Amino acid sequence: MTETAAEIIANLSNRIVHAQKPIRILDAVKWHPDIKKQFFDSGFRTMPAIDRAYYENSPLNFDLAQKQAEFMEIARDIKRHLGTYSGVAAILSRMCEEYQDVLSMLGARGLPAFSQISQKLYGSSDDVFHVGAPTLNDLAILISETIDAIKIQADNVRDEKIYDSEEAARLLNERLSAYFHDREVGTVVEVSDGIIADAAAGAERIKIRRGAKFSERDLRVLEVHEGWVHLGTTINGLMQPVCTFLSKGTPSATVTQEGLAIIMEIFTFSSHPLRVQRLTDRIKAIHWAEQGANFLEVFHQLREKGLTDEESYTLSYRVFRGSTPTGAPFTKDLAYSKGFILIYNYIRLAIQRGLLSRIPLLFLGKTTLEDLHILEDLMDEGLIQPPHYIPPQFRDMAALSSWMCYSLFLNQLNLKQMAADYKGIL
Repeated sequence: MTETAAEIIANLSNRIVHAQKPIRILDAVKWHPDIKKQFFDSGFRTMPAIDRAYYENSPLNFDLAQKQAEFMEIARDIKRHLGTYSGVAAILSRMCEEYQDVLSMLGARGLPAFSQISQKLYGSSDDVFHVGAPTLNDLAILISETIDAIKIQADNVRDEKIYDSEEAARLLNERLSAYFHDREVGTVVEVSDGIIADAAAGAERIKIRRGAKFSERDLRVLEVHEGWVHLGTTINGLMQPVCTFLSKGTPSATVTQEGLAIIMEIFTFSSHPLRVQRLTDRIKAIHWAEQGANFLEVFHQLREKGLTDEESYTLSYRVFRGSTPTGAPFTKDLAYSKGFILIYNYIRLAIQRGLLSRIPLLFLGKTTLEDLHILEDLMDEGLIQPPHYIPPQFRDMAALSSWMCYSLFLNQLNLKQMAADYKGIL
């Protein structure tokens, strides 16, 4: 019996989902907690003992060559069964290419090629958004200058750390159960001893660090960022009967995912100047490393900016994990701000051109901006189901489009000239 188009797409999609399953980028590049202890015990003077041999002694949990060959075989079968110019073939082929790049990057842990491939996948702090535009690092500088003038004035009762880890997990589970009201999600937020950050999200679980304290604002950020976006898009992707690839994200999808999560923080008025400062500090730290700064230099520059010892180490570690303390950076943390700018502009332009139906597709699963027009076609063909869980801000396109209509005009105003004109009243 001849396979239908849906069956062929589902088969190829499932093969990609299965092939990527053992690939865990952050697990593969992490440093053992002893590295942090040794660094603190040295009084922040001794470079962490991380080199190529360190990663070779932490082998991947799969055979690299076999996994690369597996993706090459899937890519070959995509063209064989779907042709060269099919939209869904383009998506699946690009996913295979990205996963092969990821495998090459992980195979180069501790080598210069690691950061080079990282920049290919996630970008550089010197990237621009169009010809002649400011870079990501320029964005970080501008935001930092603005936040320095307002961050203390913005604090309020929502920022008091009043919840311990157990209470935070309980409240988040209640709120996410209400958001996923027609689905039994169970306990999706768990207290954990094994994470460095106060909170971390996996594909279907959110971990809260035992002993950490949280404010009401912290909980709201976790709710909309990790819950509504990351968990929500995972569930929406898992609900797809044919295009199951939407449940798993490549690096390009990571940029979209993290940008969308930051947009939700902004659109729900959940963010805070210090939160934005942390995101831009990541850009600046990556920029310093791209300019040749080593781990010690980045760490001490962050301390001089007012970050605590813990914050300075965590951020420096995020920049150099997978690399070496004297090597070039791992640039994944650019995804937050880069994704925010790309998606915000996409939404504005989609509204300007009357393409409102495209915008909720951001929540179909682990999507990328360049795929949305193809995904809309696949939905029209019945090969993709509409996203089930969509935040209220994106269900009410009337309100969102009104906001963006003003945004399109405001972007044309010269802020420096307005500052001069407003000088007499500010």
